[in-house]
Amino acid sequence: MTTNAPTTTAVGQLITFVGGDGAGKSTLAARLHQALNDAGHTAVLIGKHSTDGPRDAELSAYLDRLNELVYRRDARIAQACGDHYWLLALASWYTLQDRLVIQPALAAGTHVVLDNAHHKILARYAVNPEVPTRLCEQVFAHLAEPDLVFFLDIGAREALARKGSFTSLEAGHSGGGDEDFIRYQDTVLDQMRDQAEHGAWLTLDVAQLDRNQVFKAASAALADRLHLTV
Repeated sequence: MTTNAPTTTAVGQLITFVGGDGAGKSTLAARLHQALNDAGHTAVLIGKHSTDGPRDAELSAYLDRLNELVYRRDARIAQACGDHYWLLALASWYTLQDRLVIQPALAAGTHVVLDNAHHKILARYAVNPEVPTRLCEQVFAHLAEPDLVFFLDIGAREALARKGSFTSLEAGHSGGGDEDFIRYQDTVLDQMRDQAEHGAWLTLDVAQLDRNQVFKAASAALADRLHLTV
C-alpha cells in the first residue's frame, strides 16, 4: 500500500464488475474494497445480499424480504415462475438496492464497490429469445450509472477449469454437461463484449493473469480513471 493521501470527493464513485461465472469478480471486488479502505478512502462493498439501508431498520427489513424472494428461493419455484417474472423481480430488487443502499452511500461521499451489477443479467436475457431485449434494457435504465466497470474477460472453458462445478442457471438450464456450460457462457460473454464497447468499461483479459496481476492492473486503473490511489 502507498502512503499517498487519498483523493476526497463530494460524491462517492460507483465501481462495478462484469464477467462470466468463474471470472473472479467477487475476489477482485473484495480485494479492491479492502485496499480502498486501507488507503484511507471510505468505501463499502455491496453484493446481491446487501440489504442494510442507512439509518432505517424498516426499509432494510423490507429489502431483506425482497432479497429472500429473489435470491433465496426454491429452484423448482424459480423455473415455474418463468423468465418475464424473474426479469421484473430482479428489476425490483436492483431498483430498491440502488435507491435505498447505493445512492445514499454515494451521496454521503462513500465509494461503492458493487460486486453484483445488472450487466450480466442484460447479457443473459439478450440470448433469451422469449424476452424482448428492449424490455430488459428499459427496466434497468434508471439505475445509477457506474463511474468504472471492470470487465474480466475469460473464456468459459478456462473459467470452468477455475470453478470446477456449476449450477443449472450457469448453464442456461440447457443441460448438465461441461459443454453445455461452455456453450452458454461463451454466448453470454459475447453479449458482454458488445456492452463493453459503450460506457465506462475497462476490459481486463484475465485468462493469463494470476490474482495479484489482476489486482495490480485494477489498482492502476482506479488511479488513472478515478484518481483513487490504493
